[in-house]
Amino acid sequence: MAESNKMKNMSVNKLMIQMGIPIILSMALQAVYNIVDSAFVGNMRVGSEAALNALTLVFPVQMLMVAVGIGTGVGTNALLARTLGQGNSKKAAQVAGNSLFFGVIIYVVCFLFGIFGVKAYISSQTVDTEVLEMGVSHLRICCVISFGIIFFSLFEKLLQATGRSLYSTIGQVVGAVVNIILDPIMIYGIGPFPKMGVKGAAYATVIGQVASAVLLFIFHMKLNKEFEHDAKYMKPDIGIIKEIYAIGLPAIIAQALISIMVYVMNLILKFNPSAQTAYGLFYKVQQFVLFLAFGLRDAITPIIAFAYGMRSKKRIQDGIKYGLLYTIVLMILGIAITEIFPGAFATLFNAGQSREYFISAMRVISISFLFAGINVAYQGIYQALDGGMESLVISLLRQLIIILPLAGVFSLFVRNGQMGVSLIWWAFPITEVIACLAGYVFLKKIRKNKVDVLN
Repeated sequence: MAESNKMKNMSVNKLMIQMGIPIILSMALQAVYNIVDSAFVGNMRVGSEAALNALTLVFPVQMLMVAVGIGTGVGTNALLARTLGQGNSKKAAQVAGNSLFFGVIIYVVCFLFGIFGVKAYISSQTVDTEVLEMGVSHLRICCVISFGIIFFSLFEKLLQATGRSLYSTIGQVVGAVVNIILDPIMIYGIGPFPKMGVKGAAYATVIGQVASAVLLFIFHMKLNKEFEHDAKYMKPDIGIIKEIYAIGLPAIIAQALISIMVYVMNLILKFNPSAQTAYGLFYKVQQFVLFLAFGLRDAITPIIAFAYGMRSKKRIQDGIKYGLLYTIVLMILGIAITEIFPGAFATLFNAGQSREYFISAMRVISISFLFAGINVAYQGIYQALDGGMESLVISLLRQLIIILPLAGVFSLFVRNGQMGVSLIWWAFPITEVIACLAGYVFLKKIRKNKVDVLN
């Protein structure tokens, strides 16, 4: 019970640093191996431009699979932490079991899409036969063997909910290392492995994900002793499922909106394949920065949720204060890296014809990171305090309601040239600023209704 005692008694500032650093490192590593994946593909001797474009097109579906897994995990995380804070170990076991039951259902849906839906999806974004073939083969592998990323996402949140974020980081590191080692071997064909190109990148990714999931399953069974582990707890319980998804569904929709946003942006930029590829490459770099905020959010949510279960007003307030402070520090660091080294990233990806578009995107969109990071922290706070709807509204503003119409309108004024396309990039900082203002209003409302009323 040492971990639960830590969640209850350790100072929030120290607890957030202790929990947050491992999660942030694991999220950063995940983003790094996404970048490395594209870097290896971009340096293929033949077909690198088409391969990078293909990875851009498959990315929204990959993010959608992650969205459903992580969203279910977010709901499980917050509910499990709150339940443990209330001292209800039986319900905690049911929460964990029901989340794993839904993991099986999610995998079946991904598997079926991988078999029947991949070609129609890729062909909606390109008419290039080489890009189409590469995209279909890569995405099919990722969908059919998606159980690794789904169950990794669930076990990661189960460990984080009990304060064992270090072990989720170990699992993430192992998967990333496996992926990075296998990438050049399978893409270029080294040793006994044939040269597989983008198929090799897909196989390296899913093997790394499976390795992470298996390791985290072992950690979960061995270390999460605050509640029982038994198949009987996987029996669906409507009440618990509603509680999980009252928190998790807005998180799923929020993550899914990212996929919709990237997909629609690909359609908006379809008139210029180089700009389309540049946006896909930039999104990998943006992930690196925003994953730092996501990692800290995954410490903010269980800390505040546990304190909310305890009805500790001071610990909730400290969680909000330090969560926002550390997020701002991380985002300033991210802006500095992306504004100073855009050329180095373009060289890493061997961006070719997309280079100038990529650098332009990085210079402009990076401005939005500070506000985007604060929005991510807001959402973690909302989720911990039963504010799933507020979290959903912020996501809708950021990834649908403002960004896509604004980018679409900007695209009407420009059709050719890097300077023209850069106008579209300005939709991102404008959107994040507006969403951040709305998020501040929501935070004041939630603090008044959920926190200030506590003794």
